[in-house]
Amino acid sequence: MPLPVVAIIGRPNVGKSTLVNRLAGARDAIVHDQPGVTRDRTYQPAFWQDRDFLVVDTGGLIFDDDTEFLPLIREQATAALAEAQAAILVVDGQVGPTDGDAEIASWLRQQQVPVLLAVNKCESPDQGLIQAAQFWELGLGEPYPVSGIHGNGTGDLLDQLIEHLPTVDVEAEPEEIRVAIVGRPNVGKSSLLNAFVGESRSIVSPISGTTRDAIDMRVSRGDQCYRLIDTAGIRKKKQVDYGPEFFGINRAFKAIRRSDVTLLVIDAVDGVTEQDQKLAGRIEDEGRACIIVVNKWDAIEKDSHSIYEYDRIIKSRLHFIDWAETIFTSALTGQRVPKILDLVDVAAAQHRRRVNTSVVNEVIEEAVSWHTPPTTRQGRQGKIYYGSQVSAQPPSFALFVNSPTLFTDNYRRYIARQFRQNLGFEGTPIRLFWRGKKVRDMERQRANRATKV
Repeated sequence: MPLPVVAIIGRPNVGKSTLVNRLAGARDAIVHDQPGVTRDRTYQPAFWQDRDFLVVDTGGLIFDDDTEFLPLIREQATAALAEAQAAILVVDGQVGPTDGDAEIASWLRQQQVPVLLAVNKCESPDQGLIQAAQFWELGLGEPYPVSGIHGNGTGDLLDQLIEHLPTVDVEAEPEEIRVAIVGRPNVGKSSLLNAFVGESRSIVSPISGTTRDAIDMRVSRGDQCYRLIDTAGIRKKKQVDYGPEFFGINRAFKAIRRSDVTLLVIDAVDGVTEQDQKLAGRIEDEGRACIIVVNKWDAIEKDSHSIYEYDRIIKSRLHFIDWAETIFTSALTGQRVPKILDLVDVAAAQHRRRVNTSVVNEVIEEAVSWHTPPTTRQGRQGKIYYGSQVSAQPPSFALFVNSPTLFTDNYRRYIARQFRQNLGFEGTPIRLFWRGKKVRDMERQRANRATKV
C-alpha cells in the first residue's frame, strides 16, 4: 500500500519549503527569500509517532494572475491535492491574513480533503498565539502557530495531522535503480521524465530554467523499480547568479552523485556543446554509469545515413566517455523512450558487476602476451604480477606491479581497452589502480604491526 500524501499549499514566500524540510527532517527543498522558487511538486518522506507519510511541496498559488508559470504551478498544486489524504495551508503570521489566503482557503473548502491551518513564522511562543488568532476568519478551524525555521509548534500540528492519515505497514522495498536526468537548460529533461511516467509530473516550458528542484519520481516496469530524478538545467558557472538557479544546479550535481545511471540529455538540434562535454566529464569523474540521450530527434531532417554520422560526431566530441551507449529519442513523440530503460538496466548491471580474480588475471596475462610492457633506457621493464577487483559502482581493479612509473599512459590505456574488450562493462566507467611494490611492503608492515598489537 502506498504511503499517504500530505499536500503543503499556500501563497508564494510564506515558508512552505522551509516547513516541508522541517517536517521531513531534511534540507532537500530549495529555500530562498524570493517568491516563486518552488514550481514543480516535490515529495519527501516523513514520519511522526507511528505514521509514515509523504509531504508534497508545491509552488505558491496566485489565482488572479496568469503570467509566466502561474497557471502551470496551479495545475501542479491541484494534482498534489488530488492524491492527498490531507492538506496543510501555510500562511504568514508576520503579515497576517491576506486576500490571497482567503481565496486559497475558499478553494480548499471545496476540495474533498481535510485541511489544517499552519501559521508560519511564529518564532515567539507568546506572540505566536496572537498572530495565529487572526486567521480564525479563514474558516478552516484552529490555526496552529509554527516556525518552520526553529520547529516551534510543529509537534502539535503533526499530532492533529496524523489523525487524518491511515497506518501503513512499510514493506522492505526492492532494490531500485537511481537514474539522474541531466543536461543543459531546455534540452527536454522534464519532457523526458513526463514521457517516462505518462503524466505531467514536471512543468514543461520553452523558458530556460523552468525546473529548479531535483524532482524524484518512482516508476516500476515489471519487477524492476526506478527512481527518476529530473534536475535543473546546468549552465556555465559564470552565467549563474547566486539564488534559486545556483541551488538548483547544486541539487543537480548531488543527483549525479547519488545516481546509479545518469542520462546525459543532448539537444539534437544544437549538437554536442562545450557545456555537454563538461557535464560528461563530471559524470565520468563521479564514476557514474551513463547513457547519452539525443533528444528532439524528430526535429532533425535526416536520411538513412544521418544517425550514423551523428553518432560518429558524438563519439568524437565525447571520446572520454566512449563507453556510454547512445540513443536517439523524441520525448515529444515518445520515439524510443521505452528503450532507454532497457539501456539503463544493462548499464546498472554492469556498474554493479564483480569479476572473479582468476578471470581478471587471465585478461592481464593475455594482454601482456600480445603487448609487453615498455622498457626504459636503463633496461628496466614493467611487470604486472596480478590483479583483482577491489570494488564496484564503478568497477575498480588494483593491478600489482613492480613500479607504476614504468608504465606509460599509452600502455595503461591499452590495458584498460583489453579489460573492456574481454570483460564488457558497457555503459559504465572502470577504474584501474596501479600499485607498486613499495605500497605493498608498507601495507604488509602495517598488517604485521597490527597483528603484534
